[in-house]
Amino acid sequence: MALIQPPMMVHGGTHPARAMRMMIQDLARGSSGVTEGNDLKVSPLSTPGAGVRVGDGSGVIRGAAWGQGTYTQYNVGDATVPVAPTGASARSDLLVLRVEDPEYEGTGNPETQDIGYFHVISGVSATATAPPAGMTAIPLARLDIPLNTATITAAMIKDLRGIANPRRTRELFTAFPNVASTLGYSDNKWHVWPTAARWNILVPPWATNVKLVTTIAGLALRRADVFALMRNVIGTVTGQHIAIDDDQGNTTRRSTVVIADSLAVPAALRGTTVPIHLDTYMYKSETGDLVVDGATTFILDVEFTEGVI
Repeated sequence: MALIQPPMMVHGGTHPARAMRMMIQDLARGSSGVTEGNDLKVSPLSTPGAGVRVGDGSGVIRGAAWGQGTYTQYNVGDATVPVAPTGASARSDLLVLRVEDPEYEGTGNPETQDIGYFHVISGVSATATAPPAGMTAIPLARLDIPLNTATITAAMIKDLRGIANPRRTRELFTAFPNVASTLGYSDNKWHVWPTAARWNILVPPWATNVKLVTTIAGLALRRADVFALMRNVIGTVTGQHIAIDDDQGNTTRRSTVVIADSLAVPAALRGTTVPIHLDTYMYKSETGDLVVDGATTFILDVEFTEGVI
């Protein structure tokens, strides 16, 4: 095949629609899906009935044929999509955003007909997550409808949206204790410690998940054996604790500790600045202490990622 002429964008040239679609495909990095986390979300009707509504948003839909390129489509306001009732058997339907470009499939006239539309594929597998091969579409939801049912409820809607190019941001932070700090063994309680391991972080408004990796290099264990727990905390969300279990007696020794978590970001934290710190729990069963001082370094690795909401 020859190069599509003229290249995008050349003054005075006439560009075929396919060239624009290929540019969209390049900009979308070949991906399909909704644009942002809350786009094209499928919900029951305001008064549940024989249909669903698709919310505001946009998507990019890669053509099923090789070289077809990628389409974009926007939905403004709620769109109502009828769903047929079931009879004596349960049924699963797949709701997709479909494009029928008559150059590749269908016979619609783009000047007079909607060739991009919400389409219900009735009677799919109860595990279906993608449109049939050869159909230019992106999945939005599967509707798993019980027998003899004419009203679609939220429990019947399985969200299948994926973000075409989810955003992510990653930052690295460090801290160092200004003065030595000791946490003793005696109370069987959680403490916000070490206090020097604390950072105030802006959570992106689109973030739905966060990965936290906190490393403490040069953590000192002193006086006796130590048995402790340590965990990450971001805002109001606590991670999984790790154990510090040391049986080396009364010498001073140093250790490197890593606490890693993958956590969901609650809606209330998005777009706000929140503290990230460590909690430490000291058991009374061992009588050693934990110490951070000038020989200790804290390293925090934070990655926020975007998912559907």
